[in-house]
Amino acid sequence: MSSEQVLDFTSPAGEAQLEVLAERLRERNYEVLIVDDGAAAKAEVLARLPLGAQVHSGKSKTMEDAGIFQELMESDRYDFLRKRIFKMDRATQGDEIRRLGAAPDYQLGSVQAVTEAGQLVVASASGSQIGPLSQGAKKVIYVIGSQKIVPDLESALRRIREHVFTYEDARLREQMGVATKLTRVLILEQADYSPGRSAVILVRQPIGV
Repeated sequence: MSSEQVLDFTSPAGEAQLEVLAERLRERNYEVLIVDDGAAAKAEVLARLPLGAQVHSGKSKTMEDAGIFQELMESDRYDFLRKRIFKMDRATQGDEIRRLGAAPDYQLGSVQAVTEAGQLVVASASGSQIGPLSQGAKKVIYVIGSQKIVPDLESALRRIREHVFTYEDARLREQMGVATKLTRVLILEQADYSPGRSAVILVRQPIGV
């Protein structure tokens, strides 16, 4: 695809496109489920978390839109590491915080783009989620809105730079008075060789950025 072509980064994908993507992801060793909306995605995520499970998640727009982040913050059914880390002193417990975030039992998250071939693309300013998603976490659950499907890796990088970065930069400037940075991009070509570590929940309705 020519880099000059106009791409739509916000509209939902059609059912046929979703079904094809699901098959491509299964070929790459992901467990895949297609659901209608954020509420259904939340139900599927929580169904996969055992009572008392150690769970980590960034405060992503997708997790917020689905109500997953709020559920984890307010519920006592899980050991949500973000709540524990908030209470720790970064000056004196920095090493412990780093280790907790690097290898949780369950890492929840999304991606900034997914190609039609099934490559997951994650962009980050801090890089904190890159390690757990790639290898550190015991299990990973992705929630991905269908608007994030793009033709190829070139389009995925365009989506990050032209759409996601713009949103994140504006959000940080408004909330914290600072600009964001794009420092790392992770491309996941496939899940682990052993099945069962990585699940992808595709959401028909747009969710997240």
